[in-house]
Amino acid sequence: MPDKLAVQPLTSAGFAPFGDVVEFEGHDSFPINKGMADRYHALADVELAGEQARAIISLVESRKFDLPRRVDHLEYHPLGSQAFLPLDASPFIVVVCSAADQPQLDKLQAFVTNGRQGINYRLGTWHHVLLTPYAAMRFICVDRTGPGDNCIDFFIPDSAQRIIEFP
Repeated sequence: MPDKLAVQPLTSAGFAPFGDVVEFEGHDSFPINKGMADRYHALADVELAGEQARAIISLVESRKFDLPRRVDHLEYHPLGSQAFLPLDASPFIVVVCSAADQPQLDKLQAFVTNGRQGINYRLGTWHHVLLTPYAAMRFICVDRTGPGDNCIDFFIPDSAQRIIEFP
């Protein structure tokens, strides 16, 4: 039986080695639109590498995942960051480990959002697909398009897989 991977609450400090937490809480704002809105400015950087790279905005519909679930696959994007901003108020789980040529499986970390947070994976951060065990969800995705292979997959051997359960 694979070891369990503890799931911790998502915080900016805890997630900092892997990217940014995109949220209202803890950030200053300034008024825009003649005082009718507040802007929380530059909460994450869109990182782009490679020739003819462009930042794009996409929509993602994620199906509800069942837990427990094996962490059997990771991916990373060597040419751009990738952000997921939820359109639905539901928690989701992210599994990550630091950027490296190969994922450091003994250093996997899992975080659960509070239902109002988005995430931005830094360029090169290894991550599992989004886990949406509480509900099907919709996201805005901000990432890179252009020439080059920007998605590298790593399939975790059975002996090194971990289990995610509901936190």
